[in-house]
Amino acid sequence: MKRYETIVIIDPDLSKEAETPIFERLNDLIPQYDGFLIETDDWGTKKLAYDIKKKNRGHYVRLDFCGDGALIQEMERFFRIDDKVMKFMTVLLDENADLDAIKADLAEKAEAAEQAATAEQAAAEKADETVETEAPTENNEPIQDKKEE
Repeated sequence: MKRYETIVIIDPDLSKEAETPIFERLNDLIPQYDGFLIETDDWGTKKLAYDIKKKNRGHYVRLDFCGDGALIQEMERFFRIDDKVMKFMTVLLDENADLDAIKADLAEKAEAAEQAATAEQAAAEKADETVETEAPTENNEPIQDKKEE
């Protein structure tokens, strides 16, 4: 199985609700062609180097996935048909990608992220406890006026 990366530039004027069908279609399409979606990376809206369809900004999304030529053909056909997609480009990353190794790496990263989140949450709870147990110290002594004689 081959590993690919596709960068898609979507019309920046679309709302999140209007962008959702594009990604739902891709999420359905990849498994349909025996592919595996590794990562979807939303880069946000950025200024374009040159105007595309009279727009100087575009919403960038990077897709990292494994699949074969039929999947690429269908994805690119879908991108050409959809008017919301301004530009796209697919690049071959690895000719012989090991899907099991990729899945193991993803599981390892997810586990590390979960442990980091748990540690961060525990640190935040400990900080909250420390703030609650420490009472503010106030100086309740009356101020004495110094009299000069």
